[in-house]
Amino acid sequence: MSRRILLIDDEEAISIIVTATLKVTAGWQVLSTTSGTEGIAIARAEQPDAILLDVSMPKRDGTEIFQALQAEPIAQKIPVIFLTAKARDSEQRLLKALGVDGLILKPFNPETLATQIKTLLHWSE
Repeated sequence: MSRRILLIDDEEAISIIVTATLKVTAGWQVLSTTSGTEGIAIARAEQPDAILLDVSMPKRDGTEIFQALQAEPIAQKIPVIFLTAKARDSEQRLLKALGVDGLILKPFNPETLATQIKTLLHWSE
């Protein structure tokens, strides 16, 4: 089954790597935006299978975007995985306490990204 993933990340290089990696390794479609506000609108309109959300974003950080998604009846059911370069245990615990479905640390290994997502979301295919 082809999954649709929404990537919300302000770094163009990350967007290129994630899009290419998930398409090649898993056959998934990646919707991508650098704007949190646009990401919320895409989530509402497209209802992807999952959202990869950067924590460190300009204007609205990932935690604010996550909370806005949780306030949307349609979007709150979409699993969210944070992408973060913040590797300290205390920060990771804080992010997990928000109720996200997972955390992937940057830099991540492109070859195992799809597997990490499948594992975090308990997808069997």
